[in-house]
Amino acid sequence: MDVLRVDDRLTGEERLVRDTVRAFAAEKVEPHVAGWFEDGTFPARELAPELGRLGLLGMHLQGYGCAGTSAVAYGVACRELEATDSGLRSFVSVQGSLAMAAIHKFGSEEQKSEWLPRMAAGEAIGCFGLTEPDRGSDPGDMLTRARRDGSDWVLDGAKMWITNGSVADVAVVWARTDEGIRGFVVPAGTPGFGAADIHRKISLRASVTSELTLDGVRLPAGAVLPGVTGLKGPLSCLSEARYGILWGAVGAARACYAAAVDYATTREQFGRPIGGFQLTQEKLARMEIAVGQAGLVALQVGRLKDEGAVTPQQVSFGKVANVRAAIDVARQARTILGANGITLEYPVIRHMNNLESVLTYEGTEEIHLLTLGKAITGLDAFR
Repeated sequence: MDVLRVDDRLTGEERLVRDTVRAFAAEKVEPHVAGWFEDGTFPARELAPELGRLGLLGMHLQGYGCAGTSAVAYGVACRELEATDSGLRSFVSVQGSLAMAAIHKFGSEEQKSEWLPRMAAGEAIGCFGLTEPDRGSDPGDMLTRARRDGSDWVLDGAKMWITNGSVADVAVVWARTDEGIRGFVVPAGTPGFGAADIHRKISLRASVTSELTLDGVRLPAGAVLPGVTGLKGPLSCLSEARYGILWGAVGAARACYAAAVDYATTREQFGRPIGGFQLTQEKLARMEIAVGQAGLVALQVGRLKDEGAVTPQQVSFGKVANVRAAIDVARQARTILGANGITLEYPVIRHMNNLESVLTYEGTEEIHLLTLGKAITGLDAFR
C-alpha cells in the first residue's frame, strides 16, 4: 500500500502530527466509533479537552493558545481523523476552521481573548451558523436578519444542518443587516437562542447536527465581528474548512482500502484467498491508484496554501476530486467485503454513508464544478 510513497514528502513535524493523531484515534475513538454511529451519538464534551491537549483545535491558527502549525500539518491531522470517522474530523474542522477561524480573522481583540484560548483548549465548543432551512448553496439570499435597536443588535431567523449546534458554548451566526451580511458572536444561553438536534440521519451519525433558532436574540454592540462585511467573511471560512475536507476524504478512502486489502488476503473462496483472483486484484489496484492520486492532490494544495498561493478554485478542485474518489473507493471496497461490507463490524459502510454527506456539505459537488467552470471559461453560471 502507498505505492507512490506520498508520505515520504512530509516533513518530520508533519509525520509527527500524523503519528500522534493516528495513535490518539486508534486508542480513543476507533474502539467506540461504530457504537456511536449506531446509537447516533458523539461524546463532544469528553473528546474536546483531549483534542485540545493535543493542539488539534484551531491548530493552523496563530496565537491565543493555538498551535500555529503549517497547512499541510493541519491537513495530515484531518486525514488521520477522518480515517477513523468523518464525524470526528467534522467536529475538529467546525471548531477550528469555521468558528475559531471566523473569530480569529474578523473578531475584535476582546472577542479573540475571550473565546479563542478556551476553544483551543477544548473548554468551549463552537458552531458556525450560515446554512438555513431553505437557503443552502445561495447563502447570499439568507433570511436571518439582524437589526439595530439603540446600541444593541436583535437577531431573528433560523439556521440548519449546524454541526456542534446543541453542544456549542458559542455560535458564530451570519445575518443580513442594513449594512450587508455581518457575523455575530452569540453565546449559548442568550435569551431567544435555541438549538435542537436533527435525528433520523443515516449519514454522519457520530456527529451532532442541529437546527438553530433565533427569536429576538438581543446582543450588545460588541457581539458583531468588526473585521468584515459581506459574504467574503463566511465564504473565506468555508474555504478553510473545505481544505480540511479534501485531506479528510483521503483518510476515509484509505481506511476503506485498507479494510478491503485485509479482507481480500484473508477471506477464502474456491480454496484460496479472494485477493488472488484477477477481478479482485483489479479493484484493489484501482483503489490504490485513487488513494495515491488523492493524496498527491491534497499535498499539492497544502503546499500551495503554505506558500500563500492557494486559490478557492484549487480548493474546489481538491474537494470535488478527492471526495468523489473516496466514494468510489468505498463502494469498491464494499463489493470486496460482500455481505460483511454492510455491517458495522467493518468501517466501510460507515465511511460510505458519511461520504454522501461530505459530497454535498460546505459546497455541493455541483457548486464546486461551477466554480471550476468559471475559472476555466471566465463565465459565471451562477446567475
